[in-house]
Amino acid sequence: MADAETIPPRGPLAGLRVVELAGIGPGPFAAMLLADMGADVLRIERPEGSPSGVPPLQDVLRRSRRSVALDLRSPDGARAALDLAARADILIEGFRPGVTERLGLGPEDCWKHNPRLVYGRMTGWGQEGPLASMAGHDIGYIALTGALHAMGRRGEAPAIPLNLVGDFGGGSLYLVIGVLAAVFEAQRSGRGQVVDAAIVDGAASLTGLMHGMLAAGLWRDERGVNMLDGGMPWYDTYETADGQWMAVGAIEPQFYAQFMTLLGLDPDETQRADPRTWTELRKQIAAAFAQRARDEWTKVFEGTDACVAPVLSLAEAAGHPHLAARGTFTEVGGVTQPAPAPRFSRTPSAVRCPPARPGEHTRAALSEWGVEDVEALIDTGVAVQS
Repeated sequence: MADAETIPPRGPLAGLRVVELAGIGPGPFAAMLLADMGADVLRIERPEGSPSGVPPLQDVLRRSRRSVALDLRSPDGARAALDLAARADILIEGFRPGVTERLGLGPEDCWKHNPRLVYGRMTGWGQEGPLASMAGHDIGYIALTGALHAMGRRGEAPAIPLNLVGDFGGGSLYLVIGVLAAVFEAQRSGRGQVVDAAIVDGAASLTGLMHGMLAAGLWRDERGVNMLDGGMPWYDTYETADGQWMAVGAIEPQFYAQFMTLLGLDPDETQRADPRTWTELRKQIAAAFAQRARDEWTKVFEGTDACVAPVLSLAEAAGHPHLAARGTFTEVGGVTQPAPAPRFSRTPSAVRCPPARPGEHTRAALSEWGVEDVEALIDTGVAVQS
């Protein structure tokens, strides 16, 4: 793949300029999504690098954008960052409240140079409230919103959904929606604004369906007793003869009938309608799945509307025929990874370049964005070209 500097803008966000003050987790994921969709995202990170626990060249969340290394604690480094913000449409930061203000890079500082700048703030707790200044991680954010309580088996501990519900679902995606909405508004008003993307707010928003069902008496505030949490035997996972798993989501009656028939059981609607029979029904379904291997069951349900799928591992997923046909996964720099999503018919997204080393593009990117005295910044160590 060509170097980032040689890759022409692609995607619906081509022409949009974004400054990313490097962090970990949801901020980089949001920046990756914007970059995949064609935005020119410039990642500013510390001269010593921004540790994420993943080596830079294998860190998928770093892809599609260039990296500049700046010491933001230095007045000259902060000035260079302000020069970049003056030429950007969006700035993204993920520090605790008050950090960028102390660096001289807060919203008010940036708006003096660029009143149209949209200032995206990615935090767990938000910019205000009793917990705003506290440290936190995904599991704590979703714990307070009720999302974690709702996940898991009846009578068992809550199931931890990786960091997909909090960091990425409630955090990154809401930040992207927010900054793009604010850019749209700024095109009319000429004024930027702060987008306060708190993971607790986004994760709570994701539970809207459950709150509506709870109010209507269609959801019990318990784990493992509801339609979408494994409480119903026809929406659950079952172990197969080879120790693998199948996922069943046969909610509608016609799909349930097909599922039970292919499984070799009686699709009795009276049994399905009576919760008192569900324990026995679950045992019957489990016993049936235990008779064959996962791949055998996959062939049984293939091409049907029974809503049954094999539970594939991360390593297996890219090889599934449907995902392979769609190109849902791609390989970049020797790393198999999800391809950009969603898809656009006329302005397709693309992985514009592999993950960059910290400071790989310092000289070229700072010069291209119009920062003055780039060589002096490098000579003094304020900026680092790796």
